[in-house]
Amino acid sequence: MSQYLLALDQGTTGSTALLIDRSLRVIGKVNREFAQKYPQPGWVGHDPEAIWQSCLDAMAALLAETGVQGSEIAGIGITNQRETTVVWQRSDGQPIADAIVWQCRRTAAICDQLKAAGHEQRVRQLTGLPIDAYFSGTKVAWLLDNVPGARARAEAGELAFGTIDSFLVHRLSGGAVHVTDPSNASRTMLYDIGERAWSSELCQLLRVPQGMLPQVAPSAAVYGVTRGVPGLPDGIPLAGMAGDQQAALCGQLCLEPGMAKCTYGTGAFLLMQTGSVRVESRHGLLTTVAWQVGDEFCYALEGAVFIAGAAVQWLRDGLGIIEKASEIEALALQVPSSDGVVIVPALVGLGAPHWRQDARGLIAGLTRGTTRAHLARAALEGIALSCADLLDAMENDLGQRLAELRVDGGASANNLLMQIQADLLQCRVVRPQVTETTALGAAILAGVGIGWFASLADAQTAWRQERTFLPGPEQETRELKRLWRVAVAKA
Repeated sequence: MSQYLLALDQGTTGSTALLIDRSLRVIGKVNREFAQKYPQPGWVGHDPEAIWQSCLDAMAALLAETGVQGSEIAGIGITNQRETTVVWQRSDGQPIADAIVWQCRRTAAICDQLKAAGHEQRVRQLTGLPIDAYFSGTKVAWLLDNVPGARARAEAGELAFGTIDSFLVHRLSGGAVHVTDPSNASRTMLYDIGERAWSSELCQLLRVPQGMLPQVAPSAAVYGVTRGVPGLPDGIPLAGMAGDQQAALCGQLCLEPGMAKCTYGTGAFLLMQTGSVRVESRHGLLTTVAWQVGDEFCYALEGAVFIAGAAVQWLRDGLGIIEKASEIEALALQVPSSDGVVIVPALVGLGAPHWRQDARGLIAGLTRGTTRAHLARAALEGIALSCADLLDAMENDLGQRLAELRVDGGASANNLLMQIQADLLQCRVVRPQVTETTALGAAILAGVGIGWFASLADAQTAWRQERTFLPGPEQETRELKRLWRVAVAKA
């Protein structure tokens, strides 16, 4: 009897396979890393075949470790690093070049030309996105212009484009399916999020033949079945997909407008569900698609803090004040406050709502009495203050106060950081029992796709909190916020 869902979480540095049962309990988890490629400064690439092999290896190891048979898998859900771009041959599924990773800046000059030509307002109007090398559209154009013969082959219908979700479904289905979902399509700079369709206007602007693009299907649906996948039987439904941050929003069961989650990793990604209303940000946030389930089409506001956990890594590797990242909480707890020390972790500039590429990291308020513990606490406060700025912007855009922030990611295990976040936001911060929320979201979508759940709301009973952090008195953070605003202005 089929009793498990297999979630594939294909990330930037590795691929994770998880088995999840009908109660959405994680039965097993295996991760396999793959090589990163940095051919030139600012360029980042992946070998699509290495990505595929990492997925196969993770799935095989997972089944071996859990003793689960492939015949017991009821469906497969996929979540993925967004924006990373693959172009492959329709005839045999072979990529024509390395994937261009979301981090890659090789198309920055193309973006500058588009902005100089006055296209940014129109692109944002259609896509909810600024013109930036982050997104897939200019990456596709670059491959067509720089791989010999690629543009002519694409125009002749011989080549296919996809983000990683699309590439994996193509491989898992034995080449039978070329599909994506709206959450991933909305990150390409080629998808009209109002019309909910590929934009011929944007395809023409970015010089991408529309025939290369995958079909856009709901985030929860049966797209096809496995065929010829080593270690898996044929016929397992491929039934759900979403970009990683949207999948985490789903995994946190943020199903009502105004609900929000923050994933604390190297950076921090914040998404707030806005329901069927497409909210245009006045603070530089992205308007994106959360998911489509049946006829329900949900939008979200998104913002990123570029440096979150990376600030702790910097304290470890750059300043040497800790030996392991896990030491920072105990060190910071040695002092009751940061004693006026402020760290602005703008090590790679400031994102929304500030949007200052020229900003630099800053430490302010040092005295002879400043210790390692003060710096540790100020670093945690800097992460939480950066997120608070972003969530303040979201509240202003949506016109309502946040009641609860659901958190996940590695740094969410830091209790002091979560308490500081609750104090700054003046709302409760809730950490779930299952912190693999990205994979969980993919599994929930697959569960809806195969009919285990009638809707996303049917999965809500499986979400359980592990700990809630309640805010302290607001006046205790006022001076910290004032010092932060002064320091950010100087960064």
